[in-house]
Amino acid sequence: MSTVHEFKNTILKVENVSLNLGGNQILRDVNVDIRDIVRPGMSQGQIVGFLGPSGIGKTKFFEILAGLIKPDSGQVLLGDPLTPVQVGRVGVVQQSYPLFGHRTVLGNLMVAAARKGIPAAERKAKCEEMLAHFGLEGHAHRFPAELSGGQKQRVAIAQQLLCSDHFLLLDEPFSGLDIIMIEKVCELLRSIAALHEHNTIIVVSHDIESSASIADTLWVMGRDRDDQGNIIPGSRIKHTYNLIERGLAWQENVMSRRDFHDLVDEVRGLFKTL
Repeated sequence: MSTVHEFKNTILKVENVSLNLGGNQILRDVNVDIRDIVRPGMSQGQIVGFLGPSGIGKTKFFEILAGLIKPDSGQVLLGDPLTPVQVGRVGVVQQSYPLFGHRTVLGNLMVAAARKGIPAAERKAKCEEMLAHFGLEGHAHRFPAELSGGQKQRVAIAQQLLCSDHFLLLDEPFSGLDIIMIEKVCELLRSIAALHEHNTIIVVSHDIESSASIADTLWVMGRDRDDQGNIIPGSRIKHTYNLIERGLAWQENVMSRRDFHDLVDEVRGLFKTL
């Protein structure tokens, strides 16, 4: 598979983001960005694996990226051209896949399409197109309680794609899944990224291996230490891995490669220092 690519404009930029809650420094001077990736003859979105130990501040950074809370300083910019994040521009898929229980699958998507401002005459066709892409045509008139966990996840992702601007945050999408289901979710996320070159998926996860297998970039969040080894309050993105440069992005059967497992071991080893 060809990995010829070119980095274009920055489409997400985090500048000097800090957050203090109740006198505790949660985030400190977080700086990171994502650039549009262009590959000849194909549409290629971006997938970022966002990793870090529990309690390190990933959830609060997740909320800042989505525009759900504002940092004490700094800003999040996204789009092309870059503009400050606003609530609704970033789709958020929580672990619980919150859907409107009293609405059908199609009804849930219609609400998202209306919220996005898609003209009424075009909404149903757009939602049916999304159902077809996610293999949910036969479930359009079912209610969330009648769906499996995997089906609910697909509906939740489709819903958020309809009402956001190409940016999608997923919270622990591999949690509690068996190996077969994890492979299906990975394939789903790859297909979503390939729908549009600006599609940008940030996967917050403790599953290093699954995240690395689909990502082109890994972010690892942690805290610095002073000369005496004491933790300096406030987390930041301490390590960024470019998996394209390592030859590990967009590869079939990447999990079978020795250099992939070396990467996973390297990242896992970092957790002891974060």
